[in-house]
Amino acid sequence: MGKIKIICTSTGCLDYAPKQYEDIKKNIGIIRIHMFFQGKEYLEGIGFEPEEFYKVMENVKDVKGNLPHTAIPTHEEVCAAFDQAIAEGYDQIIVIALSAYLGGTWNYIRLVAEEYKGKAEIVVVDAKVTCFQEGELAIFAQELVQKGADVPTILQEIEWRKAHREFLGVDQRLDYLILNGRLKGGKAFMGKALNICPVVHFNHDGELTSLFSAIGANNALKKAAMQLKAWIGDRKEEDYVLYRTYTGDALREKQKALEPKFGIRPNHPDVIMSCVTGINVGPWIVGYAYSPIRREDEPLPEVPDYYYDQTGKAKA
Repeated sequence: MGKIKIICTSTGCLDYAPKQYEDIKKNIGIIRIHMFFQGKEYLEGIGFEPEEFYKVMENVKDVKGNLPHTAIPTHEEVCAAFDQAIAEGYDQIIVIALSAYLGGTWNYIRLVAEEYKGKAEIVVVDAKVTCFQEGELAIFAQELVQKGADVPTILQEIEWRKAHREFLGVDQRLDYLILNGRLKGGKAFMGKALNICPVVHFNHDGELTSLFSAIGANNALKKAAMQLKAWIGDRKEEDYVLYRTYTGDALREKQKALEPKFGIRPNHPDVIMSCVTGINVGPWIVGYAYSPIRREDEPLPEVPDYYYDQTGKAKA
């Protein structure tokens, strides 16, 4: 078995992951997304802490005239990540990339990886989500590497988690969803006029959609809590990870205040959302990330087809 390197895109929030991951994340490479805001360019995770970023976003008067945007990593940056891994003796690389629905990063890294055939075996995984649930996959993969798992087994475990994880969020204001084209036409007009708050959700194809809506943030938070409880069902607390996730602070206290009424008990530190995500949804969102942990009685799926497609190996 070869030496396996795990890499994650910067949207996985590894730069500001909870302290419990300090040691393991040192072994994970990061490919950074570009951000453009108020006339300056940044690499996500460098030079602009998310807390500071969201406070600045909250105070922008003319959102339309100061709309931030993002760009995929350059060819040189992706190659640098692969070249460094190879120089360190790795001959197998797994990249966890943010959902392909959110832009061209996953596909671009995959295309660059094709240039390395014969140098290293590289598999680029579409996380079908972003923020720390993406980073969780990278941390989990690194844990499996350290336990001696091979690439096919790691991918099977990742695919199980992808198929069972859930994310939902409540967005108090629609400005960024509208201006970034994620809420359009009549829905955008009526949403602002009626103070409608969407409950957004990453479906299992990796698309950020509106799961349902409510009039006012309190009602949206209640609906989100009820949906979360339905997803958890009777699963034991030790068999899942649940944490709050957010951009700005606007709704955080309301979110926490409602939790006892619905029996919501996060068992993991809160994690702020990536700046790249905040650029698309704005600084007024709070939500939950729910990630079940596979039990021994829950079977793994088959090795995913993309492993064979990207490595050129034949199915056993």
